[in-house]
Amino acid sequence: MSAAGPEIERLVQMLAKLPGLGPRSARRAVLHLLKKREALMEPLADALTEAAGKIKACSECGNLDTSDPCAVCADPRRDPGVICVVETVGDLWALERAGAFKGRYHVLGGVLSALDGVGPDELNVAKLVERAGRDETTEIILALNATVDGQTTAHFVSDRLAGAAVEITSLARGVPVGGELDYLDDGTLAAAFRSRR
Repeated sequence: MSAAGPEIERLVQMLAKLPGLGPRSARRAVLHLLKKREALMEPLADALTEAAGKIKACSECGNLDTSDPCAVCADPRRDPGVICVVETVGDLWALERAGAFKGRYHVLGGVLSALDGVGPDELNVAKLVERAGRDETTEIILALNATVDGQTTAHFVSDRLAGAAVEITSLARGVPVGGELDYLDDGTLAAAFRSRR
């Protein structure tokens, strides 16, 4: 039997569905929200309602924004000839935080995975092929995760782009900044040797 009412239990259950939050963490978050109802809970509810109504996927790249095209695609300072392909919007945001890329993006929406039932039709590849065929596009950078599914997807995308007159590159793999060789796995060390410059 629960000590909380059905509204609180529903809130706990909804928060527990978020990545990184289990039932115990969700319960603590709910208690904190209830203690700070006016300062935190009500503004959060307003922000969630507003975001649900205004945020949409960019029809060009798949990024999430309140405008279509998104702010990245609409930015005239970005190089439209270089497209960086990522698995998810979270990956796009991570690259933007790093500030190292000044081109445009393309979000696939996942990776090929037989175990998860994700096939080619579930990925945003057709739009990428269309974008690769444009005269302005000169390079496609495959910035997919170094997992088996990520690399399988990279090979699939490369095959689909074979007819386009663009250079297809991928991110270098290897020793992270601040990494110690003794703590790296064999695959990372091998990739570092192959990607040396």
